[in-house]
Parts: sequence; structure tokens; C-alpha cells
Amino acid sequence: MSRPFTLFTGQWADLPFEEVARLASGWGYDGLEIAVSGDHLDAWRWEEPGYVESKLAVLEKYNLKVWAISNHLKGQAVCDDPIDFRHEAIVGSKVWGDGDPEGVRTRAAEEMQHTARLAKALGVDTVVGFTGSSIWQYVAMFPPVPEKVIDAGYQDFADRWNPILDVFDECGVRFAHEVHPSEIAYDYWTTVRTLEAIGHREAFGLNWDPSHFMWQGIDPVSFIWDFKDRIYHVDCKDTKLRFTGRNTVMGSHLPWGDPRRGWDFVSAGRGDVPWESSFRALTAIGYTGPISVEWEDADMDRLHGAPEALAALKKYDYPASQTSFDAAFSTKD
Repeated sequence: MSRPFTLFTGQWADLPFEEVARLASGWGYDGLEIAVSGDHLDAWRWEEPGYVESKLAVLEKYNLKVWAISNHLKGQAVCDDPIDFRHEAIVGSKVWGDGDPEGVRTRAAEEMQHTARLAKALGVDTVVGFTGSSIWQYVAMFPPVPEKVIDAGYQDFADRWNPILDVFDECGVRFAHEVHPSEIAYDYWTTVRTLEAIGHREAFGLNWDPSHFMWQGIDPVSFIWDFKDRIYHVDCKDTKLRFTGRNTVMGSHLPWGDPRRGWDFVSAGRGDVPWESSFRALTAIGYTGPISVEWEDADMDRLHGAPEALAALKKYDYPASQTSFDAAFSTKD
């Protein structure tokens, strides 16, 4: 099976969109997973005459395509509580406004609706992103947290995201939530609970990114199979585990790249993600969408790492067998 390989532009938003397109094309990528960030995409301009056409023209110039766009940063602010200085740094002035928390959440939700409209205008059917969570702050469950508080958190998610998903349905676009710590769904059981909270509506699916599974102890291959009908997109980032007895999965408040950490993100192919088994599982569930490289490695130059990661992953994306097991071993007279 030959799937398209794209470069996620979120970690490249400091560069002009055309420069990222030029680099990705030169490295051999088939397209971009374009982030609503920097000058790459602005969801509020979705109906501005000529705006979408100008982005598509850049892609065409460099022989690239787009299968998905992402808006992680504004999605984060939809459900988060508290809303604070961290959000001011990532959501932009339009969504931040005067900083009133409920106003920030409302404007973030509006931008996510616009992101669905932008995706449709671009001819894209998938938006990747985060949801935020009002209950992530209680992950340690101490001081004790009553069950009704957790129930209310999932209800808050449903109340805030169902109106967003209504617009996704209107546009014929799907949302692929990246299962990730700090989100409403961050591991296996919270993913189950999240899907239940919105009645398993088809507009809401998952972005499979194994890097966050590794340090939490989640089997990324089993996750693919268990949620096979909800894997709407794939991001590839790698994680290197190095537990020494002094460090933990919690990170110890140490910065990325600090050798004392128990784990860190590394360029795809240099960590512990079981890529071959994962790609085989993706083939088994019939996933034919893009394989998007989300490049992140604090110790490596990204201009070296992005093409290296592409080469590392491509070797696992070999054509699927065209002959079934039964046919191969059938007896013919």
C-alpha cells in the first residue's frame, strides 16, 4: 500500500508558508498537513476572495497536495480550565481578546467552526486538533475528586464540542482528535469515555500519534485495532524512553532535551515506537490516508531531521499483499 507522506507544518510556523512548501517538496514529501498558525493558514479568512486560491497555488507550484489541516492551538482553548498565560501565548490576539476565560473559549470554538469551513474550501475532509479539558487538572485524583466532577467534565466537553461538530457535519468534514495528555481523551479509557460523551457521532474521530502513547505505557498497535473505525488521520512522532530509577513518566518539570528526563521526543525512527507493527496494523484496518511526519527533536537540526524521518518511515509503507492467505494456500485440481 502506498500512502501519501506529508509534513505537519506546526513546528515550522516561524517560517513563511511558501518556504516550508519549498523545503518539503525538495525533501520528497507528497504534501503538507497545514497548521492554522503563523502565515500558513488563518481560519478567519476562509471566505475572503482569493485567500484559499493563493494557498492552493503555492502547493501547486511545488507539486504538493493537502489531505488534512490542523488547529491544535485554538482547539485547546475550547474546554480548558483554567484559561491563563499559557493560552495567551498560543491562541493569538483575536481569540485572546480581553482575556476573559469564557470569551476566550467562545472565540476559540468559533475559530474551530471556521476551520471546518476553511477545510471544505480547500477541498479537505479532515481537521486534526486538540479539544482541551476542564478536568485534566484532576488527573492525579488528589485531593480527592468526586465522580460528579469528572462526569461534569465530559458533559462540558459534549456541550462545547457538539455545536462545533454540527458545523463539521454541515461542511462534510471530520475532526481527528489527537489523543494526548491535557486533553479530554488522553489514553485508552478516556478515549472510550469521550466517544460515549458525544454519542459516537461520526464527525469526531482520532488522530493516531504514537509518541504520546509510548511514555504512558499504551500499546500503539492495539490502539489502532481497538479504534479502527475512528482512525481518521496519522501523525508520526517518535519517543525515546530512558527510565533510570531517578526519573519518571511525569517529566520532573525538566525541559525538552534535558538528559535527565525519563523520555523525550525524537526524530521518527530514532525512538521506541514499533513502526513496522504499527504500519501493518494501519494496513489491516484499511487506512489509506496520509502519513504525516510531525517532526520534533530537541537535539537535532530540523533541516536534517525532517528528510531523515521521511526516509525512515517510508521503508515500512510497502505494498500490501494482493493475495489472501486462503487463496495462497488453497488446493486446486
